[in-house]
Amino acid sequence: MAKKEIDLEKLRHSTAHVMAEAVLELFPTAQIAIGPAIENGFYYDFELPRALTQEDLDAISEKMREIMKQGKPFIRKEVSRQEAREMFKNQKYKLELLDAIPEGEVVTVYNQGNFTDLCRGPHVDSTADLVPDGFKLLNIAGAYWRGNEKNQMLTRIYGTAWPSAKELRAYLDHLADIEKRDHRKLGKELDLFSLHEEAGPGLVYWHPRGARIRQVIEDFWRAEHYKNGYEMVYTPHVGKSWLWETSGHLGFYKESMYPPMEMDNMDYYVKPMNCPFHIMIYQNDKKSYRDLPCRWAELGTVYRYEKAGALHGLMRVRGFTQDDAHLFVTPEQMDDEIMEVLRFSLSMLHSFGFKEIHAYISTKPEKSVGEKERWDAATEALTRAVEKEGLQYDIDEGGGAFYGPKIDLKIKDAIGREWQLSTVQFDFNLPDRFNLTFVDKDGVEKRPYMIHRALLGSIERFFGVLIEHYAGAFPPWLAPDQIAIIPVAEVAYDYSKALEKRLRMEGFRVVTDLSDDRMNAKIRKAQKMKTPYMLIIGEKEMASDLVSIRYRNGKQVNGIPTSDFIKEVHKTVDSKEQI
Repeated sequence: MAKKEIDLEKLRHSTAHVMAEAVLELFPTAQIAIGPAIENGFYYDFELPRALTQEDLDAISEKMREIMKQGKPFIRKEVSRQEAREMFKNQKYKLELLDAIPEGEVVTVYNQGNFTDLCRGPHVDSTADLVPDGFKLLNIAGAYWRGNEKNQMLTRIYGTAWPSAKELRAYLDHLADIEKRDHRKLGKELDLFSLHEEAGPGLVYWHPRGARIRQVIEDFWRAEHYKNGYEMVYTPHVGKSWLWETSGHLGFYKESMYPPMEMDNMDYYVKPMNCPFHIMIYQNDKKSYRDLPCRWAELGTVYRYEKAGALHGLMRVRGFTQDDAHLFVTPEQMDDEIMEVLRFSLSMLHSFGFKEIHAYISTKPEKSVGEKERWDAATEALTRAVEKEGLQYDIDEGGGAFYGPKIDLKIKDAIGREWQLSTVQFDFNLPDRFNLTFVDKDGVEKRPYMIHRALLGSIERFFGVLIEHYAGAFPPWLAPDQIAIIPVAEVAYDYSKALEKRLRMEGFRVVTDLSDDRMNAKIRKAQKMKTPYMLIIGEKEMASDLVSIRYRNGKQVNGIPTSDFIKEVHKTVDSKEQI
């Protein structure tokens, strides 16, 4: 008989319940909290008498398989609050959850065998519908009850569940690929960056090799901005409190800002955003319609207080450099500027090798500032731009910030994960708060529109995405070392150093391995650092101005004129191709 199709969310939620039952059988004094289905899996939080080991996960998994094979039905039951209190009298977290259910709302529990959980459902019909070889418990983590660091730290067990063993294996292979690409692991192996908890969590230290890549990104970024009609600005890292009071950050964002510093009997804050500083430049003199649009870009480092538990490598940090720009435009310029910003965003993302891009348009939320007419006009301009570029898009109804609608661009990386990078954000708030004006053709002072725009998001996070997308094997134009020169013997050292100088004069990033290691060890070292080109230099090469090339992908070509090699690398770098 063919196995019936199972909804993945039901399957995973039901597997979480089976895991909770297994944990209670093995740890009868455990306190159980919540166990939802999540993307690609599930978790359940517990207060346990001791820390868990891998052996415990194995034992829990075996117990889960036993329960699944018993074929216990999942039975939904509506109960009174008093009945629920009696059921969970020994489970303090369940009682707290019960108290949080609004009066008048039906209280439901689900039972399978000897296990009952406070739950809305839904579930599969029976534990027999679950697949004993289609799930795996993945890891153990800590999680504060209700996400509040003042509460009890609980043990969270993560797992994944699939309708078949084949699908589970495919997912585990995917996880292995993700682990191989982890930017934190590769950042250390390739000597790109480091983080030092003892010196301040969430603050990035760029090593020379990582800094080389960053410089390439930033140089390209600046050059493209100048081509597209932007001017660079530089702004301070701190500002008086009135600036943040006026912008609204102290009212809306204070918890995510670093505490103030008192100087000259005044409070100063390190900036969490660049936008108020760009506004100060705008206000430095009176603007005419002839001066607009103003397109000002800055690679500005900002600081935000992220909770320690949320920090994650380069993806979530406390100090980061935004590839920021702000455009001040007349209402008549709005459509054209949005079109150009979107085109520019796509061009930049394509340059870094991202081809699959999806747009999300976020519209007016319930609480917002600015007239409906302006919101409608801005949202329509965003939609027209996305449609003109032929992008697939979704509407995020009510998902805009209180101060304006926006476009988010999400890319897919080499293994299909989606990352949000570019943002184009209208702002009806700051121009009003700072009383921004320009003198229009009719001589009347009017309010400009303000557009916030980030193409890459932040340099740190973008770098992390790049590392994982390329698994550290950057295309030659980005690679920290584009060429490694490997002399076969000491007799070739002087020639190799002269060749390095020649290649550096061509603008290439080159290292020469003059260590005492054997040639094969030197090659392995360059391969480990994922260097695109390795040049093997022996007596033949020295005598005839030749190079023997070993490519990162294992391909090898011997006896190529050095001038031809130089042309090849220039072509590859200029085209931004991968090899």
